[in-house]
Parts: sequence; C-alpha cells; structure tokens
Amino acid sequence: MNIALLTAAGTGNRMQQQTPKQFMHVNDKPLIIYSMEAFQKVPEIDVIAVVCLEGWEAILQAYAEQFGITKLKHIFPGAESGQASIRSGLKGLEAFYPKDSLILVHDGVRPLVSQDIILDNIVVAEKYGNAIASIPTIEAMLYSEDTQASERYFDREFLQRTQTPHAFRLGELLEMHDMAEEKGIENSVASCTLAIDLGKTVHFSLGSEKNFKITHQDDIDIFKALLMLKNKEV
Repeated sequence: MNIALLTAAGTGNRMQQQTPKQFMHVNDKPLIIYSMEAFQKVPEIDVIAVVCLEGWEAILQAYAEQFGITKLKHIFPGAESGQASIRSGLKGLEAFYPKDSLILVHDGVRPLVSQDIILDNIVVAEKYGNAIASIPTIEAMLYSEDTQASERYFDREFLQRTQTPHAFRLGELLEMHDMAEEKGIENSVASCTLAIDLGKTVHFSLGSEKNFKITHQDDIDIFKALLMLKNKEV
C-alpha cells in the first residue's frame, strides 16, 4: 500500500495574502489540486490523504470532487507546526492501514512534482527503507548568524538540497514521532531532519529544480511560466 500524505495546514503568512497559499488559484485551479493531481496520475499510488488547515476541509473536499481526485480518502486536521501536522496525519492513517504501508509525505505547495520523482521515491524507499527527494547544491553556501554577513562557507560538494516526497513506512514514522515527543523535539522542519535528529540514516531519491516549494509571490510567477511551457509541450 502506497499512500501520499500531503500537508496543507499552513497559513501562508509569507505570501501576504488572505487566502492560504495552498488554496490560491493559478489558471483557475488551486495549488493543492496541482499537487494532488500529480499523485492521482501515478498508478502505484493507492491513496491520497491531506492534512488540512482548520476550516478549509469542506472546501478541499469540494475541490477534489470538482477536479476528479478520486484517490482522496482522508482529510485530517492540521496543527500548529509542520511536525505536529504530519503526526496528526499519521495518527489518522494508523486507524485504517497496516504499519508496513509506505507513506510519501509531500508539501502540498510543491505542485510540479513529477511522476519520475514519485516513482523513484518509492523505488529507493523499498530498497533502503526510506527515501528523500533531493538535488545537488550548485550555489556557494555561506553560514550567517544574523543574515547580514558571513565569514564561513560550506563545501557544496557535500551538500544536498532536500525536497519532498519523503517516503518511510508508516510504523517507522509513527515511532519517530513518538520518540520525538519523548525527547522534546518539537519543530524539526521535515521528516528527513527528524530522522537524523533521532540518529537515523536517510537515503536520497530523484529531485528536480522544478519541484520547488511555493513560498513567495515570485514563486507563483515562476510556476505560471513553467505551466505555460508545459502546456506548449503537450
């Protein structure tokens, strides 16, 4: 059983819009639907579940019906942090699916995740136990404590930029979140960092520069441009 767990519980403050960014429309379609469609089209994905911002659950369900997202089976409540929201989704899935189910945790606002990325995530996770979509770092990476100046850099040859999906077995993810609660780890930024915080090794799968997370208004403009190119190629 392969389950896509999409996170859509953020308020999108950095976008400076009244509508949460996952529900913002681009070409008459909400961003979250683009992400859901990507998993809907992959035969190896059996179920889609979404951790949703409180008060938007009915809207999400209506959009899913409108755009034919038939694999959406569960909408779980979000929480105050990304880590807590993912935990909420996992606890919800635990009631329905076996512990060996493969969970692909994905940011709901990475709308250009491709079939190749999803499939490689599954293949690597089946081989090694987990998989983190990632790409090499090509920029010079400087360390700064005040975001104003730097006297230190990191060798980019040893750095990977992580994306999503992050694939783990349901049972392992549940154990990770239980251990984090016991150890007082509350704001790990992603499943991959939580795994490393707990002493685990993570394995890399295919990523892409196009698989970016929409965070600021500039990202919307880039997304629109890439959609235009994609539509011309069809």
